[in-house]
Amino acid sequence: MVTAFHRRVGAVRPSHLMFTSGVGALVDLPNFSAIVRGVDDWDYRNVPEYQPIVEPRLLAAVRRLYDRGVTELRPAPWAETDAGDRSGQGARIGVPTVPFPNWLRCTACNELDVIASRAFGFENPWLTRPQDARFFHGTCGRKKTGRRPLAVAARFVLACTAGHLDDFPYPMFVHRGAQCARASHPRLRMEDRGGNLGANVEIRCVNCDARRNIREAMGRRGAGHLPRCRGRHPHLGTFADGGCPQESRLLVVGASNQWFAQTLSVLSVPRTGASELAVKVEQHWEVFEKINNMAILDFARSAPIPVFRQLEKWSNAEIWAAVERHRAAIETGPAPGSDADGERAYPDLRTPEWEIFSSAVLPEPTDDFALRREPGGVPAPLAGCYADVVQAERLREVRALTGFTRLDAPDPDDPDLVIRAPLARGPASWVPASEVRGEGMFLRVPEEILGPWARRVADSVAMREHRDAYSRFRVNRYSDRIAGDFDPMQGWPGERFLALHTLSHLLIRTIALECGYSSASLSERIYAGDDGDPRGGILIYTAVPDAEGTLGGLVSLAEPDQLLRLTRRALADARHCSSDPLCAERLPSAPADFLHGAACHVCLFVSETTCERGNRFLDRRFVVPLGDEPQDRALALFGGLP
Repeated sequence: MVTAFHRRVGAVRPSHLMFTSGVGALVDLPNFSAIVRGVDDWDYRNVPEYQPIVEPRLLAAVRRLYDRGVTELRPAPWAETDAGDRSGQGARIGVPTVPFPNWLRCTACNELDVIASRAFGFENPWLTRPQDARFFHGTCGRKKTGRRPLAVAARFVLACTAGHLDDFPYPMFVHRGAQCARASHPRLRMEDRGGNLGANVEIRCVNCDARRNIREAMGRRGAGHLPRCRGRHPHLGTFADGGCPQESRLLVVGASNQWFAQTLSVLSVPRTGASELAVKVEQHWEVFEKINNMAILDFARSAPIPVFRQLEKWSNAEIWAAVERHRAAIETGPAPGSDADGERAYPDLRTPEWEIFSSAVLPEPTDDFALRREPGGVPAPLAGCYADVVQAERLREVRALTGFTRLDAPDPDDPDLVIRAPLARGPASWVPASEVRGEGMFLRVPEEILGPWARRVADSVAMREHRDAYSRFRVNRYSDRIAGDFDPMQGWPGERFLALHTLSHLLIRTIALECGYSSASLSERIYAGDDGDPRGGILIYTAVPDAEGTLGGLVSLAEPDQLLRLTRRALADARHCSSDPLCAERLPSAPADFLHGAACHVCLFVSETTCERGNRFLDRRFVVPLGDEPQDRALALFGGLP
């Protein structure tokens, strides 16, 4: 990461740019905080051999949901540099950031002023130690050593649900909307008085001795003491024309709700029935699209084009036939980015994956995707739990950032219920993306067990409580944002999802506890349908860019003996929780609107990067019986251990 001072100030993983530290996010560095700038300011000129990420299915989804002008998925600008390089070339490569908030506080004298004032300076003298970059108070009279005292970011900012972010107006606040009576540019101090009743920070004007505690700006009552939102996007350096009608809210720097990513992700799976050659043509279509006849293809294969090195085992006729088939499929289907159903809903990215994993004939292995089944099928002891077990020896997941929100997390079913903040000042031609390679296991639950169970529990008291809680959740959170008719049950994931999601979490926690995997390094994908679309599967896979995701450890857990042991322990552990009986008896009864039942941090919850639904729609009673009564066994998907 590089600041506007053109010096390296820190590093983050590519996955952080998708989930925690992307465009528009505040990043807490060791000595100050910075905001990641918009994609207009990302510079790839100094990146040698830059290549966009190729994933046609994800690109088409981004164009449909975000901007039809998007033509590329780009990784973060990065280049390997020599640690001993003193030229400064490495400092010019990276994701651009700018210090934010613009107010700094001296840690020695509590002086409060903006970065642009002459009171503060910036230093980062060591190219190989970006963590030592810092602001200092050059005019402080309290320094006790030879080093100038550290200046840190003032800890408060303003945000609104439209995605705007602004500096806290300290002069206006301390003077209650007026000007200082004794100075046009008053000197301010911020004094933290501590205590156990929340923030107890006093702002004082040195010139007129006006004082005010930051508590007066907090909560619902404090919103009346704050100015209207100015419509500022500091990551773009812009203000909304005419300001913003939304109400400003006080945030602490580092608050978890200052930035929520809006992302799309796909697994690089071939189309159903596609061969390895068809997959490569689809992935590199921007090259093959320009080839109009066999003669051009023959000439292109003789040129030093990297993609054709991967096609040496196929003849010109075979490649040309694959190109023609793909061209015909594009011409007969909807154009990439078109909105076929007329709705701006999230594109269906799971169906192609489900079709591949559940196919009786697995596709040919490629560098990005390789599946394997045990020749003997599902072991007999597990036949009552799984209809199919597939080992994913190679997986490639590509993620794209399409925007972000503040204060309000995006809805996983409806992208328009929250206001998405832009990544660029104008139409975007590309969006940030990252790719990770890993492995995993796919488990399909037998339909002859899942289907009757879903119909059996649909009218149970427990499932009705979950549905009612979802309705209350939607009303409380979304009803005043939706114009026209409001359907409180829109997006209800269904009974199948609750059982599959709970089973997935049980297996993930067992893998983490017994096999040494960090649960944060695992991810899940739930394939849940209904009676008209009877799908029911779980994919647990590694989703980290380091060696833990590719060494074969997770695939080995899908071997018959290992999987039997894991499943037995997961289901046995699910019957008891150290928070029982409170956990086992929990149901989201009115007026509660939380979206989980018998689930808590002890038994089911996992990290936010692991769970695709934010630890919602979980309940142990729908997987295993939590008691010995007949009604307990009737609610459970599995009546006993395998």
